[in-house]
Amino acid sequence: MLLAGGQGSRLYALTNNIAKPAVPFGAKYRIIDFPLSNCINSGIDTVGVLTQYQPLVLNEYIGNGQPWDLDRNFGGVHVLSPYQKKAKSAWYEGTANAIYQNLNFIKMYNPVYVLILSGDHIYKMDYSDMLKAHIDKQADCTIAAIEVPLKEASRFGILNTREDGSIYEFEEKPKQPKSTLASMGIYIFTAEKMYQYLEQDEENPDSSKDFGKDVLPAMLNAGEKMFAYLFEGYWKDVGTINSLWEANMDLLGENPAFDVSDSEWKIHSRNPLAPPEYLGANASVRNSMIALGCEVYGSVENSLLSSNVVIEEGASVSDSVIMSGTVIKSGARIRYSIIDENVVVDSDVCVGEEKGKGITVLGRNITVGKGAVVKGGEIIDKNIEAGVKI
Repeated sequence: MLLAGGQGSRLYALTNNIAKPAVPFGAKYRIIDFPLSNCINSGIDTVGVLTQYQPLVLNEYIGNGQPWDLDRNFGGVHVLSPYQKKAKSAWYEGTANAIYQNLNFIKMYNPVYVLILSGDHIYKMDYSDMLKAHIDKQADCTIAAIEVPLKEASRFGILNTREDGSIYEFEEKPKQPKSTLASMGIYIFTAEKMYQYLEQDEENPDSSKDFGKDVLPAMLNAGEKMFAYLFEGYWKDVGTINSLWEANMDLLGENPAFDVSDSEWKIHSRNPLAPPEYLGANASVRNSMIALGCEVYGSVENSLLSSNVVIEEGASVSDSVIMSGTVIKSGARIRYSIIDENVVVDSDVCVGEEKGKGITVLGRNITVGKGAVVKGGEIIDKNIEAGVKI
């Protein structure tokens, strides 16, 4: 069960009209490609995707699940939105309530174990290894966890464990964390236990209907067998502008921090219908990813261009993420920026500044007029007139 209904408010203009898991990433992907690919690579062929906030793009993108080999007669991928019931209608009130509202879907397949995932993290993980650990320890709940720096630990749910990995305390975003073992928001439940605690939580009027705040502490307090599963690979929560930019940059270089070209663990995506990319006679491209349909006549360095981007001659793009359909006209200079889909940056525009001034963001479907200047760290979601300085 893949929780993909998040608004992603800390991504500001990038999620004004789409859900966070649908945000483009890494020149040819969307964020949700990573958990979906992990599922099929792990041998999981029945996936419920729970959507809520601005689901149109995400629903269209997932479609019948064919790119991830999830177009099955039995199982496959199912998009699950909140729906009207006889007794009452309600949006998903929290992560636990979202799963509770879809228990009928889960029970259709009569599972022994249920995997709960977040749809907005970048990582590669074999869930079958985690399931094996869950079964071997006869656990009621297993929580994937990763070591984080102490200064960041207060952003996460923190697991305090014994030597055998069993959890004795769960702290939700503590001000003074006792350990640096952070929950990744990935849970495996023995199905019957999950049903029991979700039903109890739903009946509790004081509950916030959240796994981290309510269900997991309730299981721990009741003495259920709960274990941490230590994950040691690359994992990034791309919930902020800086973390999204950093995760994109982690794909670059001869030895990237996160390798999407790994033939042993392919990341599947829905590819656009577009011709091959074209590099003009005077184009300069260094340490960059260029997707199908791009036309580059200018300079691109340390950047990622999604499909059908045009960089005109005399334009320069460095240390930036440019999403599909955007046009950067001659003389424009883009530095340390994220530019969303279908943006037109007119000639002689300057967007962004040198490192340390913040990542500049331009939202989708806007035009930046000739000669305009947008300084570092600005987040823009409206058209900018020619010559304006922001």
